Amino acid sequence: MNRRTFQHIFTLLNVDRVSLNSKWNYGNVISPYHRIYLIDEGEGELKDSNGPTRLEPGYLYIIPSFTLCTMSCNHHLGQYFVHFFEDSMDGTSLFTNNRFILKVKATETDFRLFARLLEINPGRGINRSDNPKLYEKDIFYKEYQELNNLQNVGEYMETQGMLLQLAARFLSSNTLKQQDVKIIPVKIAETLNYIQLNLHEELSVFNLAERINQNPDYFSRQFKLYTGSRPVSYIHEKRVERAQYLMATTKMTYQEIGAETGFQDLSYFSKTFKKITGLSPREYKKQMYLIGFPS
Repeated sequence: MNRRTFQHIFTLLNVDRVSLNSKWNYGNVISPYHRIYLIDEGEGELKDSNGPTRLEPGYLYIIPSFTLCTMSCNHHLGQYFVHFFEDSMDGTSLFTNNRFILKVKATETDFRLFARLLEINPGRGINRSDNPKLYEKDIFYKEYQELNNLQNVGEYMETQGMLLQLAARFLSSNTLKQQDVKIIPVKIAETLNYIQLNLHEELSVFNLAERINQNPDYFSRQFKLYTGSRPVSYIHEKRVERAQYLMATTKMTYQEIGAETGFQDLSYFSKTFKKITGLSPREYKKQMYLIGFPS
């Protein structure tokens, strides 16, 4: 019998149905959570590194976490949306190798899932001002986490199941980028887990290789073979992802976030952050306050 252990847990943030107009026009949007849209009226556009994607009725879209994109609507757009965090045991995402906008034809089941999500998760829309002075991110996230905690076991499990169903719509071999499947050696897989749990510590290639009794050059080659990245690049990406999450959910200073994610030098933290996201930490923080607020 094939026993597959599923490591991913989704945490609901927002779900709602909104009518948007030309004020829904935001550039360089990048979030630490996934966004799924179901369009039922009008039209709009999303744009990522692969180019524009038309938003049209009868289709389902996902913007994976940490995907830089632009959102726009010229006239009118009717949209169901759900925002949710993804956590996993090894720190990887279901969309790690597919950080771009995905689109699939919607089904009646998709509409029913959104209707049920709204029914058992009332009051989860975005109803605040888009004025950064009035909008407190850490309070905002804590509010919705408290709502999750207040759910009874049945509603929590049902919500989790519906988020899994919606995410699964984008995980078929026809939708995702085709890649060679490699079985990651135990030592490399354990190293990925170690990195995720120790981003605040010194993580040199030498020390990582020494932990698993490998030569640093051999370790580095094996790491790239199975992850697609050199160890240092991978560590920087995970540290920046963690920094983005902390910016969204806490009031920590940039200095504190840098230290928490292993960057003792603030200048190096800012330089690395901008290299990976295309935005400085300050620019990223600013754009977080300017997105996702329906008019």
